[in-house]
Amino acid sequence: MARQNISAVSPYADAMGFSRAVRSNGHVFVAGCAAIGQDGKNVGIGDAAAQARRCFEVIEGALKEAGSSLEEVVLTRVFLVDTNDGDAVAKVHGEVFHKTRPVTSAVVVASLLHPEWLVEIEAHAVIGTDTD
Repeated sequence: MARQNISAVSPYADAMGFSRAVRSNGHVFVAGCAAIGQDGKNVGIGDAAAQARRCFEVIEGALKEAGSSLEEVVLTRVFLVDTNDGDAVAKVHGEVFHKTRPVTSAVVVASLLHPEWLVEIEAHAVIGTDTD
C-alpha cells in the first residue's frame, strides 16, 4: 500500500506542515495529539484526564481512518506539563489500553505548544498485531 496521510484538525497542521497520522508499510504513526475538538477549539481546559480522553478519541479516529485500531497500538508517548497530572492521565491510559498494554513512556516537559494543553499523546500501531 502506498503512503497514506491522515489530515489533522489542529490549527497548527498547515503552518507546520504535518499530518495527524501516516500509514506506511503496515505501520501507523500518530502525531502528538492535544485536546482539540472538531471545531478546532481546546477542550478539557484545566482537566488533564478530560484532555487525555480527547487525545485518545483523536488517536482512535486517525487509526480508524488509516485502517487500524487502538488494539493494534504498540507504543504510546505521553507528554505532561505537570507531574501532578500523572496519575489521572495514567488512569485514562489504563482504561484505553487495559488489554492491549503497549509500551509507554511518560515525559514531563516544560510546556506544550498551547498554554491550555496539559497533555499531548502520540501513538504507533502495527496493522495485524496479534493481541491475544
